Amino acid sequence: MSYDEDATAPVSRLIVPVPEGERVTVMLAAFEGWNDAGEAASDCLKYLHRLWGARKIATLNPDEYYDFQFTRPSVRRNTEGARRIKWPTTKITKASVPESNLDVVFVHGIEPSYKWRAYTAELLAQAAALNVNYVVLVGALLADVPHTRPIPVTATSDDDELRTRMNLESSQYEGPIGIVGVLDELSLLAGLPTVSLWAAVPHYVAQAPSPKAQLALLNRIQDLLQVTFDTHEMNEDSEAWERGVNELATEDPEIAAYVHQLEEAKDTAELPEASGESIAREFERYLKRRGRDMP
Repeated sequence: MSYDEDATAPVSRLIVPVPEGERVTVMLAAFEGWNDAGEAASDCLKYLHRLWGARKIATLNPDEYYDFQFTRPSVRRNTEGARRIKWPTTKITKASVPESNLDVVFVHGIEPSYKWRAYTAELLAQAAALNVNYVVLVGALLADVPHTRPIPVTATSDDDELRTRMNLESSQYEGPIGIVGVLDELSLLAGLPTVSLWAAVPHYVAQAPSPKAQLALLNRIQDLLQVTFDTHEMNEDSEAWERGVNELATEDPEIAAYVHQLEEAKDTAELPEASGESIAREFERYLKRRGRDMP
């Protein structure tokens, strides 16, 4: 899968304002496996899950959807020292975003082995029961991008109203897809406005974790949902990750030359106004945080 540079432009708000007192529910979904380069997408959701104190409300029966010889269960000791088997599954949790009218339903699991249509139907039944208004699918892919530049995040939608209102493009990708692509199409068929976010992870540093890609996804989610939250720790992890990759690159002349080639290609292709848009977006995010922190 490749990403579309034009789709990395700033995204306007996803949620249409509602009357005071009404709440809006957004489903955020990410899946470990083929859709999750560097585990950036699943780590992004885990971060928000912890930040907002999400509580588990449902799990999908693993016997229905997983090949345990391919996605094996693991055994761990609990806090009392007893051994317990942890089965691969999909968890559904829910949180209320502080100081907002927004509820978030998290779907986090491993890409299933079987019955994808039944699996997505079960997720959409949960969405209907929880009165979900919008779906945001989060993924990460390997791409020819340099680690020294901002991580591109592609935002696309096949929903006509969202594309017009948010100035988005539909995905132009054709080829094999993962469970994210299946859920995208079936969410739209179910009448749920759906946006897909994909972070482009440098393929030469594909191993997890990938904090810079995770941070890029978190920043895009802030823009999309018009919420603010602290990413200071993630910023530090991202900077440390980049320094570490820089050190590894300097030790291998071939890698260093390849990174320089990617940097030149990226800088040549980038529009002059892109950096200004990025600065404006970061400044707006800073002002929101500052307003939140003021007494």
